[in-house]
Amino acid sequence: MNGRRKETRGSFWRDNSLTLAFGGAFLLVLVGQALAGHAGFNEDLAVDGMQQLTLGEYLMSSDFAVDVTENWQSEFLQFFLYVFGTVWLLQRGSPESKELHKAGPESDREQKIGDHARADSPRWAGTKDWRQHLYSRSLGTVMALLFLLSWLAQSIAGAAAYNEQQLREPLAPVSWADYLASADFWNRSLQNWQSELLAVAAMAILSVYLRQRGSPESKPVGASHSSTGVEG
Repeated sequence: MNGRRKETRGSFWRDNSLTLAFGGAFLLVLVGQALAGHAGFNEDLAVDGMQQLTLGEYLMSSDFAVDVTENWQSEFLQFFLYVFGTVWLLQRGSPESKELHKAGPESDREQKIGDHARADSPRWAGTKDWRQHLYSRSLGTVMALLFLLSWLAQSIAGAAAYNEQQLREPLAPVSWADYLASADFWNRSLQNWQSELLAVAAMAILSVYLRQRGSPESKPVGASHSSTGVEG
């Protein structure tokens, strides 16, 4: 026997519990945000002496759209930077880092691609052309595309919400290009980016010294502080 533990397929719910739990939590929190945002938006309208919106109208509004997408883009930016950054960047003692001698894209043998692909490897991993090159970077590339799309959506919704506020003042509306250069757009973006970068940096360094038993995001409880790239 080779000592490898054979994985057995369980129920759909067990095998996908991580995605299902966080997907369900996302929907619940999104509903909560919609209800709280609707109440807060109507309070602002009441102060301005304007007609209040129904929940359905609020969900179709630019104010709701920009509040949602400004958070989405920062999350996808975080994972895009993390996926690509951890190819080269290291943190001694962190399970979030690769082992210190493995900085870089690693060899074909280590990555199980080309001639080193296994029978159960994804089909494109065994090719030697553009498909392998694309698939080898597909996770970071998709995260980058999701970031750009959600950032674009934020800019469009943000410009509409900003112009609605301008018209209430009343002030002249601005073009989309002018909004991209505005303080409102960059304040919305940067306040989210700094929080995501802080969270990543905190996770990288705290996981050197702290443990969470049974979590793959932590080293084993008894692992030394200097152990790098070891998951619990």
